[in-house]
Amino acid sequence: MTAVPDPHLSMVRPVTPRTPQGCEECLRMGTPWVHLRLCLTCGHVGCCDSSPMRHARGHAGADGHPIVRSFQPGEDWRWCFVHESMV
Repeated sequence: MTAVPDPHLSMVRPVTPRTPQGCEECLRMGTPWVHLRLCLTCGHVGCCDSSPMRHARGHAGADGHPIVRSFQPGEDWRWCFVHESMV
């Protein structure tokens, strides 16, 4: 059986981080984050699910951009919020 690629990978675009210094919403609100995720559709930088506000997941749901990659130095994995899996 051959693994089927995640259909959301078609939404991945070349992006530039909109707020490379941190989570876009946390910077605006003055709230802390743990780790950062980069939306691979629009360049939104949001905080991870271990962060209090979980802005990356919120952005994925609200904007329909499910694929993120880790924005942590030295990490290059990608995640699909719809399928809850690595891609």
